[in-house]
Amino acid sequence: MVCATASTALMAPLLIPLLSGPSDDGVAADQRLQNDFTTAADEYRVPRSVLMGVSYLQSRWDSHPGAPSVSGGYGPMHLVDVHQSQAPYHGTTRPRVVAAGPPPSAQASAPGGPLQPTDLRKAARLIGVPEERLRTDSSDNVRGGAALLAAAQRKLGKPLSANPADWWEAVSEFPGTDDDEAAATFANDVFAVIRSGAHRTTDAGQRVTLPASPDVRPHAASTAGAKRPKDVECPKELSCSWLSAPYTEIDDESYGNHDLADRPKDQKIDYIVIHDTEAPLTSMLQTVQDPEEASWHYSVRSSDGHVIQHIKTKDAAWHSGSQFVNGRSIGIEHEGFLAQPDAWYTEQMYRSSARLVRYLAKKYHVPLDRQHIFGHDNVPAPTADSIPDMHDDPGPYWDWRHYFDLLGAPLKATAGPDSDMVMVLPDFDSHRPRFTGCTEDGAACAPHGSSAVRLHTAPADDAPLIQDPGRRPDGDDSTEDVNDLGSRVSAGQTYAVADRSGDWTAIWYLGNKAWFRNPKNHPTAVGASGQMVTPKEGLSEVEVFGRALPEDDAYPEGVPEPQESPLPYTLRAGQRYVTQSRLVGSYVDRSTFEDKPSPVVKGQEAYYEIQFGHRLAYVRASDVDVVKVKSQAQAGPPSGHGGRSAKH
Repeated sequence: MVCATASTALMAPLLIPLLSGPSDDGVAADQRLQNDFTTAADEYRVPRSVLMGVSYLQSRWDSHPGAPSVSGGYGPMHLVDVHQSQAPYHGTTRPRVVAAGPPPSAQASAPGGPLQPTDLRKAARLIGVPEERLRTDSSDNVRGGAALLAAAQRKLGKPLSANPADWWEAVSEFPGTDDDEAAATFANDVFAVIRSGAHRTTDAGQRVTLPASPDVRPHAASTAGAKRPKDVECPKELSCSWLSAPYTEIDDESYGNHDLADRPKDQKIDYIVIHDTEAPLTSMLQTVQDPEEASWHYSVRSSDGHVIQHIKTKDAAWHSGSQFVNGRSIGIEHEGFLAQPDAWYTEQMYRSSARLVRYLAKKYHVPLDRQHIFGHDNVPAPTADSIPDMHDDPGPYWDWRHYFDLLGAPLKATAGPDSDMVMVLPDFDSHRPRFTGCTEDGAACAPHGSSAVRLHTAPADDAPLIQDPGRRPDGDDSTEDVNDLGSRVSAGQTYAVADRSGDWTAIWYLGNKAWFRNPKNHPTAVGASGQMVTPKEGLSEVEVFGRALPEDDAYPEGVPEPQESPLPYTLRAGQRYVTQSRLVGSYVDRSTFEDKPSPVVKGQEAYYEIQFGHRLAYVRASDVDVVKVKSQAQAGPPSGHGGRSAKH
């Protein structure tokens, strides 16, 4: 992902308008899509649960009227216009296009691409309406999807059964992939949703419910034993391939584009970093094969969630902007643009990514929390002067709450509402803060659900935004630009409470009190438990770092010692910051091309990783004391913030 720009003004968060009251046909306005599923299922003799389950996997029932996905898909059923293969790019962050070397074949490098996708034009013919209606009208889009499912069932020579279990093969054919593994995974996911049920309010304010049917058990095809390239590290239910990144000497002084290692033997893997590409995947597949460019371990395709591995997980990719984080992490790129979430952040991509991360986290014992599974935008700058250059993806429209649900580690309250810690947790669909810069500098972005919550200097909507002196050393104000992280927190991040006042909560953030609106009847944060650190008694402040380096005498002869570079912030007496990890400093010198891993320098100096701002940071364990906050089950009486300053 690449860089950021600036922009303007302040507005209160926008919520999805609640649609109410019956329409002319007697259906409540916010129940029309629910009724459309029932009507279409009856008309084309498709079980309603099958139709709704397919739509959930295709779009989570969102409509995006008139707006295509990256693969040219429209509406709740994601019906694809085969003549429109890719959504147009709009944004202030330009895609990376690398011209070095011949472009690889996307199909050869990443099998499992669309073969005969759910054809919007065929669906229009089946239901007898103009094609444009299926792009913009949700009711006709659902009817088109039902007609395609019924046609697929007939083509298989099967009756239009009322039993959902009889439709597994037709469902597996719906996405139109030529990869049996991907098709089976899609169908299995649809029936998992049918069994568990689902409910949500869509982007158009429609309240949709799929009741649980736990007894639906179709005879599903097995994906076990599918042929895989020998180097691929991937769960068996995912469609995965291999496209190698080069470990190549460029000249006597440099090499690319990753480092040999022997992880976790030489260094533990602590983190998994979520990126978006800010470029189409075809361009990125060229980038990752260029030894003079960056690298990452995996790519996830938007259209169908296909996974491509580029580097063995034991080796370190150059993906985060921090050598310290690179040495301890796995990097996963997701095809997309942070300013165009509806076109690129697809449900199949979320699910494939979550399966991959769950597999990797189990393999390397990485905790499933937001201080270990985090975005490129949460990576700490290694030095003070590198802060402005750190990246901003996957951005405010990445749905962290949904992602952690898919990881099987749902983000939720673990303490009462008056706890000394809070987890940021807005309702993604209804929480719609204003952003600018999605199409051009200063222009308002279309209202959209968001994981991000904006921070102010006082408990008022018109109070100035919190400033980040490291990100903007020239003193410029934070803005509402979609790439500006200076005054933002995100779902799942956990902070120490600094104060409360009515509907507002303050947290400690970059050394300051930072306020956000948090009404009890529509909270944007919930009570949390865990550990916080605070300066030891007698210390007025402690230094904050972007990496945890070993002490001076840990470096062997011949290994150059990196210069320590405290960040331009301090953790002051009385302030607290949440920690979910204690680690020992380490460093790897990667200055020459070798045919074996460089030794990892490990020290004795311990650090705590803390949630310090939007990004993570580190403080020396010797400088701080640990304070524990009890869990929900242990929580006693309220802590007594109630509009008064917290006494920390």
